This record gives sequence, structure tokens and C-alpha cells, in this order.
Amino acid sequence: MDYQSLLKEMKPVHNYFIGIDSDGCVFDTMEVKQKEFFIPDGIKYFDLFAVAKIVRETWEFVNLYSVYRGGNRFISLIKIFELLNKRAEIINSGYKLPDLTSLKDWVKTETKLSNASLRDYFESNYNPELEKVVRWTEAVNREISEWLHDIPPFPNALKVIERLNSFADSIVISQTPLEALESEWYEHNIKQYISIIAGQEHGTKAEHIALAAKGKYPDDKILMIGDAKGDLDAAKTNKVLFFPIIPGKENKSWERFLNEGLGKFFYGKFAGEYQENLLYEFRLSLPDTPPWEK
Repeated sequence: MDYQSLLKEMKPVHNYFIGIDSDGCVFDTMEVKQKEFFIPDGIKYFDLFAVAKIVRETWEFVNLYSVYRGGNRFISLIKIFELLNKRAEIINSGYKLPDLTSLKDWVKTETKLSNASLRDYFESNYNPELEKVVRWTEAVNREISEWLHDIPPFPNALKVIERLNSFADSIVISQTPLEALESEWYEHNIKQYISIIAGQEHGTKAEHIALAAKGKYPDDKILMIGDAKGDLDAAKTNKVLFFPIIPGKENKSWERFLNEGLGKFFYGKFAGEYQENLLYEFRLSLPDTPPWEK
């Protein structure tokens, strides 16, 4: 299926466009997914039990508590192992970490970094190390689908999404697999408020905005809402506006958007000083230096 054609063919109904991230932004699922599925399966499928404590600390930093938060899982995996290879505890132990060269080669040439495209690449380019990545990522999807349910949206996120339906064309912009996104948005009966759910199969977050919104709406009427630097980068790439959902202050951030940011966006008072103040607070919440290097 040509997922990107759905974005290209989207037609404006309202004068405003809003892209909304999902995991950790609308739903409080980021920590539970990483700590209960991504990390345990990573330790299992990459055979990291001997260095599990160091792996957990490094993994949580990359995916939850840093500027790398919310990135595509394969790019994040590469970053995790880059940091692990530099850690004194790993170096001094002599522990040999997996070689992710084949994954890096795939990431360099593929724009749709999804499970399906990785599976296709793996079947044409067999590599025992890449097989570990395939088994890991497919296990994560399978187990999340089986076990993770009944996590509602942040209350104020729900209020915003319901309200936006009357004023703006909204889509989900995420690097989570489409199947998982659809499950969450349909489970809580909020798919009705957005036009399209765009996941990793649709390309990058920057591509989502470019294909669905650029050239269809004025740049100052396009807004991305997200909780990670990747969301901000997607907005910057397209030269559009950004409202941050601060990690650890998610519901409060949505309340601020509802009571303050939304009006500024609709009345053309968002860009400039208001957005810069938001971005300053956002950057403080996402460090780029690991705590073990301080």
C-alpha cells in the first residue's frame, strides 16, 4: 500500500492544520512501552543479560530522558549501542556488543523505517546480526499488541483533540507502527476527531507534515504538537510552528495549550516571543549529555 499517497491526497477542510504526536504526548505510554517491552526484549534478543543494568540505564536515557526521546526505534537502537560502546563499564568488562553495521546500512538508504520494510530488506540481505533486530522489533510489536491496553489519553489532551475538530484539520504524526497507533486511537474512540493516522510506514515525521500540509495551508497556520526533539525538528524542517508537551508535565502542558496556546495559534500571535519561551523550557527538559558523563 502507498501510505504516503494518503497524505498527499489530503484536502483542507479548515484553514488550520495541526499534527499531533501520540506516544508520550497524547497517551501516557512511553515509559511503560520502553521499560516493560522494548528494554526487556532488547536484553533478551541481543543477549545482554551480563550487562543488563548498564543497558537499562543507557536505553532509558536515549528513549525517555534525553534529546533522543521519541525517535524512530531503529535509529534509537543504533544510538543506544553507540553510547554503550563508549561506556567504561562495557569497555573494562571486555563484553562484546552486537554489530549493528547491517542495520546502519539499511537506515542510510531506507526512508520508511518500518518493521515491514526491515523484514523485506532482511529477507534479501540475510545477516545473523540483523536477524536479532528483526526478531526484537517484531516481538515488541507482538507483545505490546497482546498485553498493553486500557491506557487512556491525558485528560487535557482529550479535551484539546475534541475541540480541534471544529477548527482545524488534525492528523496523528508518529514513528510508532500504524497497527499499534490505530489500536490505541480506536480503543479510546478518538479516531473520529482526526483525519489520518500516520505512522512509521508513512515515512518520517517531517515527511508527514510536508506531504499532508505544506503548500495547502500557510506556514503560520500549520502547528506540530509533540514531546520530543524529533517533533520539533519535523516542524523546523518544514518552517512551521511547534507547541511542546513537556515530559513529566504532559497534562499541564495540554492545559496550557488549551487555555493559552490554542488561542494564540488561531489569532496569529503564536510565532516569535511566545514560541521561543516555550522552546526554552522544552530544551531544558531534554538534556543531551548522559548523567554518567557528568
